[in-house]
Amino acid sequence: MADRRDIFAGDDPFDIIRRWMSEAEASEINDPNAMALSTVDASGMPNARVVLLKEIEDDAFVFYTNYESAKARELDHAEKAAFVMHWKSLQRQVRVRGHVSKEDGPQADAYYASRSLKSRLGAWASAQSRPLEGRATLMAEMAKVTAQHGTNPSRPPFWGGYRITPIEIEFWADGAFRLHDRFRWSREKSGGQWSNSRLCP
Repeated sequence: MADRRDIFAGDDPFDIIRRWMSEAEASEINDPNAMALSTVDASGMPNARVVLLKEIEDDAFVFYTNYESAKARELDHAEKAAFVMHWKSLQRQVRVRGHVSKEDGPQADAYYASRSLKSRLGAWASAQSRPLEGRATLMAEMAKVTAQHGTNPSRPPFWGGYRITPIEIEFWADGAFRLHDRFRWSREKSGGQWSNSRLCP
């Protein structure tokens, strides 16, 4: 494991996250890119679920989902979200808060095409977040869309990406006796200059 004095080093928080992700990929048993995504509905009631981070861009994070799901409706309404990534093997976590926009173009097409065929067909078959009579109903829908779309399905119009452009990123590493290390990077707006400070544990 990297020396504690070095793991927070860097002039760009995205460089630090990429480095931590690389270490997590070598140490986490499953899904080092899992993140707990938090949203709020129209009434302000919070919601959370685990999704997979698929891309770390120069200034944003991208994941993909069904645009008709509960999470998508909440993201579209609030246009803001937060997520946390926790790597138990490294005893570290990253917290992010930011603004949300859709990724509904060629980048989403390319990611969809990179998925396994059954995952691509599954995106067509599942009316995500809506009631389902039973698994047999879902499997029947899967058979139906397989017959309709064949071996090279196009990306569904109701499926694509979301981009979270952060205004705040916090890095946390476990410390003895709960004397953890925390560093928060923040900026006033997307594309603005980052500042960072150390926080009490």
